[in-house]
Order: sequence, then C-alpha cells, then structure tokens
Amino acid sequence: MLNMEMKPSIGGMAVIEGVMMRGPQQTSLAVRTASGRIELETEPNKELPRRWSFLKWPLIRGTYQLITSMAIGIRMLNKSANLSMPEEEEELSATELILTGVFAFGLAILLFVILPTAVVHYTQAFIGGVVAQNLVEGILRIAFFLLYVYAISRMEEIDRVFMYHGAEHKSIFTYEAGEELTIENARKHPTLHPRCGTSFLLIVMVISILVFVMLGEGTLFYRIWTRLAVLPIVAGLGYEFIKFSGKYYHNPWARIVIAPGLWLQKLTTREPDDQQLEIALQALKAVLPIENEDAQKVSDPAMAQLGVARA
Repeated sequence: MLNMEMKPSIGGMAVIEGVMMRGPQQTSLAVRTASGRIELETEPNKELPRRWSFLKWPLIRGTYQLITSMAIGIRMLNKSANLSMPEEEEELSATELILTGVFAFGLAILLFVILPTAVVHYTQAFIGGVVAQNLVEGILRIAFFLLYVYAISRMEEIDRVFMYHGAEHKSIFTYEAGEELTIENARKHPTLHPRCGTSFLLIVMVISILVFVMLGEGTLFYRIWTRLAVLPIVAGLGYEFIKFSGKYYHNPWARIVIAPGLWLQKLTTREPDDQQLEIALQALKAVLPIENEDAQKVSDPAMAQLGVARA
C-alpha cells in the first residue's frame, strides 16, 4: 500500500442515501435522490487552524476536530435527509433539524454518561473502590453503546446507512492504495478501516476509564459534571491514539491494538452495492487536491451510465 505520508488524509461519513467526504481543502456531499440521480455539493473548509496555530497542538486538535466533525456531520446528515426525500414530500424545517440534533446529543449524554454513572453511584457499596467503580462504569458504557448500535441496526433505514458506511471505507482504501477510483477497484477492499469514527468511540470509552479514575468519588452531580468537563481531554487523547495507530497500521503491534475497534465496525458497516460505491467515489473525487484532479478522473463505464448533478 502507498505510504500515506505522501498524500493528504481523507475522512468521511455515511449519511442518508449518501456519503460525505472531507479533504484538506473541501468538503463534499453526494446523495442519491428519489429519482435515482446523484446530487453532489461541495464547499470550502474553514481554515481556522491556519489562523490560530494552537488548534494544531496535540490534544487541542483532537477536541477541535471532534467539535468540527460533529457540527458538519449533523448539518450534512440533515441536508442529505432533505435531498433524498421525494419532491412531493415537505422538507424538514430549520427548527425541526435543530431539535433533532439537540435530541440526538441529549440522548447520547443520557445513555453513555449519565446512565452508567448513576448506576455505579447507587451501587458503589457493592462494587468497592474508585478503580473498580470506574471499571464497572466503563464496561456499562461500552455495553450500552453496543446495545444501542445493535438496536438501531435493526432499522431498515439505518441498515442502508451502514452500507454507505462500508462504501465510504472501501473508497478511501482505494485512494490510499493509489489505485484508480473505480467501482471495480473499490469493491475488492474491506469495509473495516483503522481510522473509523466507530473505533474512535470505543477508544474514547476505554481511555475514559483511566481518566475518570483521577476524578475520585463524590455526589452524583459531581460525578456527572466532572465527566462532561473532561470529555474534551478524553476526546483529544482518543484522537491522538487513532492518528498514531493508523499511521503504523501495518505493524503487528498496531494491528493488535486496533483489532477491537475493527471488530466493533462489523456492527456499523455492511457490504455496499455498486450504486453506493459510486456515490462514495463521487464524493471522494470532489475533495481530492486540485493538483491531483486530472490523475483521479474516473473512466469507469458503470459510473458513466448514471447522471451526476453538481450543485
């Protein structure tokens, strides 16, 4: 595989009937509409780290990337929902989109912070010291996450999102391998990627066990607000770990460390079909650096058969 230090890193996200890709200069969104066409939108990335260099510092850059990714991800997810709707259906209003995002964020805080913390707080007399309490809390957090992912994966709409998730990974693997961006090349790559956000969430949950130990014991309110307060630190550590382990992915030690995250991705990815691969590749091509544009043009008959509308 081509050395990734020679080319910029590309990240992505599965959305409703499409894929978002984020490159060094642009962010793209490719969505298949109800009519079968592909709507492709691009926008320039905000260059805040160039203005404020401290955003590139270790730990800080992880928190910045997490907040930025969440904001962009929610916006693109909502946009994809509107683009994929049949024309006769009414689009979601701005208020509805905001309320949906707030509800999703609140549910995540409830399930993965408040609930496991409360369970351990009210059963601490049966658990033991602070180390044991945080270990149990971490296990509960991971268990709730696995149950949540399994539950939503039973929904047909989410199952299709997981297929687009697999298409996103396959297309990025094709790019990283230095291969021509065609459906045929993408099809042969795995759906599990070492730098996936699913792996990041698992790593954050494991790191949180170590960090939360240092917070000690206290009231339930103290436990909850301190965990929320140090989440940026935990996210920063998780980002650095993912970045480091992904860089040395082909080393045996890195494969062992990354393995649990890859296993978890088996719950959040599915094998995509060729139309989903096409969308992921279109989104990927749109964010490649301009100097590589000519080299990355696709000459794939299967992709040429379907129209692409650029917004």
